Amino acid sequence: MTRSGGSATKRVAILGSSGGNLHSHGGHDPAGLLADIARQLEAAGITLAAVQFVAAESSMDHASDDTAAALWTLGSGTPERAITGTLAEVNEAARAHDERVAELVRSGEVDGLVLVSADPDDTNSRAVAAAAERGAPAAGTGGTSLAAAQALGVDLVAASGTTGTTSATRAVSYVAGLARHWGLKYRPVIGSATTQAAGGSPWRRISVRGTMVGSIPAFIALALVLALSRVPGLDGLEPVFETLLDGLPVVVAAVAARRVSGLDEVGLVAGAVAGILSAQGGVLGGLVGGVLAGVLASTLLSWTLARRFPATTANIVSGGLAGLLGGLVVHLALAPLTSAIGEGVKTGVEALVAWNPLLAGAVAGLVMWPAIIGGVYHAVILPLVLVEMGEKGHSFFGAIDMVGLVMVSLGIALANAVLPRSSGERALAASGAAVNVGFGTFVEAAYPFLFADKRVFAGALLSAAAGGALVGWTGSEATAYLPAFLPPFLATNKLGMALAMVTACACAFAVTALVNLHHRRAQRA
Repeated sequence: MTRSGGSATKRVAILGSSGGNLHSHGGHDPAGLLADIARQLEAAGITLAAVQFVAAESSMDHASDDTAAALWTLGSGTPERAITGTLAEVNEAARAHDERVAELVRSGEVDGLVLVSADPDDTNSRAVAAAAERGAPAAGTGGTSLAAAQALGVDLVAASGTTGTTSATRAVSYVAGLARHWGLKYRPVIGSATTQAAGGSPWRRISVRGTMVGSIPAFIALALVLALSRVPGLDGLEPVFETLLDGLPVVVAAVAARRVSGLDEVGLVAGAVAGILSAQGGVLGGLVGGVLAGVLASTLLSWTLARRFPATTANIVSGGLAGLLGGLVVHLALAPLTSAIGEGVKTGVEALVAWNPLLAGAVAGLVMWPAIIGGVYHAVILPLVLVEMGEKGHSFFGAIDMVGLVMVSLGIALANAVLPRSSGERALAASGAAVNVGFGTFVEAAYPFLFADKRVFAGALLSAAAGGALVGWTGSEATAYLPAFLPPFLATNKLGMALAMVTACACAFAVTALVNLHHRRAQRA
């Protein structure tokens, strides 16, 4: 097998252990650690020829012979757990496997090594010695073990400590060093399988929808604290609410940077730094700062490793400097603009509702089902809800969401649980109703019934419009993504929110029940 340019495909072996310091930096997850290395090797066109990795349940700094452990080897082309037992038993098996790897090195079937907190004086001694004899290059992390390997004559082409690194950034460092040594073209594959599917460039991983959905728990926490602060005797929670409100841009920035960079902890740190500096720009400022930090983190990681920066330094530069630069752009230049846009969204929604509350609510409710079915909801409406909440802690569209989607779905599901068209629909409807009541998230439970009969769909639209009209008329603002019995307690108008929810649910129930009864009679006729 050959690569472009006529050079033979290079083959490497991964040797090492879960280590001491490494154990808290990814060594506790050998499957993920080895998968990250394998993914980067594949990106460089390098074949993984062997694996010998000792994974202990605790740090090697404190492990004993009786510590539970496992030996990971290469099976069916991928790393897999081969042997489990005490550390003493696994080490004995590793020594036997070490000789097999050494033979592969001597015979030329392995061209280089990746050393991950390896033990050149014991469980990896033969393979490391063979690599030194043949002049095979090695890349790795773990200061003590690499010093021992170098003392044996191994040609280290990339070496670094473990502190401040992640499994992903270490893997990039290993492969960048080997690819540079062999003159191979290598473009790091950054991120998990999910982020990789979005494309190699960090710009292609930008997703307002994904960032906002990932940030929802923080907004819900904000809404809960706001509701509790209005309970007599709990007004001391108002400063907590203000603190959470000020911290939302940090959360949004951290989620955005992690997603865009694909670098997990490094991305989170970059986003947090950017979010702190972007806080004056509101939620949108945090979003912009996080995106910039994520793009810079990914770019800086590749840039530093290509210039032989140690993995620890590359992590510090990509996480710290990216967050600082991305945050400063917002802090010094864009914060007034993003803050004005957020304020404009809040003012625009309030002006719309003030102009004609009944009509605004009815129209908002009417469009909710077409929006979620057509894929517009997560791209437009959810960000509107969260931007509103980021400005004041509650949302007009959040209330419309709960009333027009969750409660209408609940009404449809209840009707099909009580008066189903066929007995087989009862269990499906009942489970959907239970999830909506208990969690307020499964509006899709109504889909089978909406798509099965246009009259049910029309009833859903009318019910959402009726509930939405009551939301507007009573001036209710709240949030969604909560159990169906909670929003009235969080709403700006508790009675109005409760009335709108009951109305939407009852209307959807009545229309669906009548349609089902008509269907039953038609079948009997």
